[in-house]
Amino acid sequence: MSLAFNDTTNFKGIIQIIEKEIEKERGFISGNTNRLKETTADVNLAWDDYVYLALKASGTWQFDDSNFTDYPIIKTAITQGQRDYTFTTDEGSNLILDVHKVLIRPSASATDYVEIYPIDQQTKDHGADITSENTAQGVPTYYDKTANGIIFDRIPSYTRSEGLKVLINREPSYFTSSDTTKKPGCPGIHHRYFALKAALDYARRHGLASYARLREEVVSFEGDEEKGITGSIERYFSRRARDERPRLIPRLSPFV
Repeated sequence: MSLAFNDTTNFKGIIQIIEKEIEKERGFISGNTNRLKETTADVNLAWDDYVYLALKASGTWQFDDSNFTDYPIIKTAITQGQRDYTFTTDEGSNLILDVHKVLIRPSASATDYVEIYPIDQQTKDHGADITSENTAQGVPTYYDKTANGIIFDRIPSYTRSEGLKVLINREPSYFTSSDTTKKPGCPGIHHRYFALKAALDYARRHGLASYARLREEVVSFEGDEEKGITGSIERYFSRRARDERPRLIPRLSPFV
């Protein structure tokens, strides 16, 4: 069952479940402005943990918060003479967590995108020179990810609007304390996790006897690598691309 953030009518929201889990009366959080703000922050911290687990297990079907109305793709101009491009937030001002593919239009008139490939200038012997001393111009073939930007191996010799397309992972659409009907943008079977995780944080801070039970329930979602437990979040996302059929691809041995 999917859960709204704060349902004071039917008492089926994430906030209402937290109130029950920490054994408080209705309205203990929802009816107190400061507690509601504090708990909203805890739920958003749970979002961060959820996104980490989902992205780690996503495979070829990358996770993205379904509350967003756009895809996790950034398009920007390639500018002649400009080698590096910074990306801190997407077009909706959501913080970018990772860049996992870069494509370019390889000329000023090109309409199709072609993929270019990542290298690590500091650690790999790749044959590409991404340094300020290299002033060669042309069509980029490789890029290096440094801090919050990418650096091309070649300085672009052309300008093209929306010539650069970057596929990203990004932060979720966080809750605000005034949200009511908004739901987590993830499968409904995981919505209870946000209530349990926030309740666990409250129980830890206040020394509640329910801490051990809540911890066990949270582990059922998150898993525990040290104990060899795979959580339901990882199981779900690791099995999500059911339309893809596994194939065995033969590989020639260099010793034959």
